[in-house]
Amino acid sequence: MSIRYFDHAATTKLDSEVLEKMMPYLTEEYGNASSIYKIGSSARCAVEDAREKIATAINAKVDEIYFTAGGSESDNTALRGVAYANREKGNHIITSKIEHPAILNTCRALEKEGFEVTYINVDSDGIVDLDELRSAIKDTTILISIMFANNEIGTIEPICEIGKIAREHNVYFHTDAVQAVGNLKIDVEELNIDLLSMSSHKFYGPKGVGALYVRRSVKFNSLIYGGHQERNKRAGTENVAGIVGMGAAIEKAYKNFDKTYTYLLKLREHYINEVEKKIPYIKINGHRKMRLPGNANISFKYIEGEALLLNLDLKDICASSGSACTSGSLDPSHVLLALGMSHEVAHGSLRITFGVDNTMEDVDYLVDSLCEIVNRLRNMSPIYEEFLNGKYSM
Repeated sequence: MSIRYFDHAATTKLDSEVLEKMMPYLTEEYGNASSIYKIGSSARCAVEDAREKIATAINAKVDEIYFTAGGSESDNTALRGVAYANREKGNHIITSKIEHPAILNTCRALEKEGFEVTYINVDSDGIVDLDELRSAIKDTTILISIMFANNEIGTIEPICEIGKIAREHNVYFHTDAVQAVGNLKIDVEELNIDLLSMSSHKFYGPKGVGALYVRRSVKFNSLIYGGHQERNKRAGTENVAGIVGMGAAIEKAYKNFDKTYTYLLKLREHYINEVEKKIPYIKINGHRKMRLPGNANISFKYIEGEALLLNLDLKDICASSGSACTSGSLDPSHVLLALGMSHEVAHGSLRITFGVDNTMEDVDYLVDSLCEIVNRLRNMSPIYEEFLNGKYSM
């Protein structure tokens, strides 16, 4: 039986056309992009071509794009780089309670280093409280960091409004757009974004390469010191093949954007509608409409998400009970808890994220499998038995 892969928020398959464009820089075009001889110059040209493609995709200037090793490094550079470069102005950072661990753990580290962080609330759909955001800003606030779209529940945040609030208060605005790039159209100028993080492997590019957009006017420090690469902001020999792949992947993603968006939306809506029709006692997590096109996060009450995943795996179905970065933890998702969900319901969540290779047949197979597995697991659950007898509810 072939693998049915529904975990594209964790990573995507490297596109075959992207790999083809990378191959020369893994073989005969192996030069160091900082070298002046021909194969070095060729590598440099390839890096700058990819930089231009990424800048074009988000309406940035070419010299505002800095290559990194991925989304986590981009997030760390944005937060720590801005925090330390602007410490004379203040030491206060604002973020939300549902950010990716790359943001939350960096903020916690900064708190230990003397910075103050405010973690604002979200509503039951995962939308940040804009009034609370405004109230949190003070004279010492130097940065607001709110993710573009949540990696677990798919909710899209009001980025334009957040950007306006930050601009009105002369505060830098960073957004972790790792899940959004390739899935949503992004214009950093229209949205008042000062810094933006992205990662290649989320839009069918290679792993181990990402980028950070930084507006020219933003003052920020390096995270990695050494040579003069990336205009003295990110030392280290460039991952030329990876960078080429990232440029090719983002160009293809936006070339095919409308077709892909419509297709993923069709798969998602069919899946949610079928689950709602065939499986009782569920809860759809995140905003029903303001969400990533391929994301569907549903809690199946009276069962454990880990048991659900293991049983799906036996049917060669790949899915997630939360973000890939926290899958080693048995604690409930911090995102779902921030929505006001109980531990019991949060534990039964399943994140399905569709990709371009999924078919409607795949979705139907997934739904049929879920019907069988959920029914079997509930019949084994003492909590479900108590619910049926009127002694327990969630």
